[in-house]
Amino acid sequence: MSAGCLYYVMGPSGAGKDSVLGWVREHGLAHGVLCAHRYITRPAQAGGENHLALSELEFQWREQRGLFALTWQAHGLHYGIGSEVTHWLARGADVLVNGSRGAYPQACQRFPALTPVLITAGAQAIARRLAARGRESEADIAERLIRMHAYPTPAGSMVIRNEGCLADAGRTLLQAIRDAHRGCSD
Repeated sequence: MSAGCLYYVMGPSGAGKDSVLGWVREHGLAHGVLCAHRYITRPAQAGGENHLALSELEFQWREQRGLFALTWQAHGLHYGIGSEVTHWLARGADVLVNGSRGAYPQACQRFPALTPVLITAGAQAIARRLAARGRESEADIAERLIRMHAYPTPAGSMVIRNEGCLADAGRTLLQAIRDAHRGCSD
């Protein structure tokens, strides 16, 4: 059995990463694609993301015991990807992880064969989505729009534009994974 491929999903806030990953979570298993949950020190009902909520103490306890494959901090929260993804990859599953552009170098060190995936959208669509979710002030939204260009697109990235139908973005991502799978190595 060959190892699976890790797809490291990133992009600016408001690009619709969680929505696209939610769509893939519902439709991707038929294609052998799993979406890893993130462990976040944020209440379960906050954020609109299918994540596992941990207290800071529990997060630190898990991190000290090596139960995360990746961890990072952003926006005053701790984020982690569970070490179970290494098990899934070893068993031949392709795995999508919702990462952070700032933690991308760490992810490359931990998983040198990963494929970067950038989910993006135009500034107007992003501003509209950020305003609709109601978590950021107008100043916060303006800052996020400026920051969306702060990170260069990593070489070899799959770029998925999520501006129209969610299913189109999800299908485009699954097709890109199918196309890239032939070149994936462990």
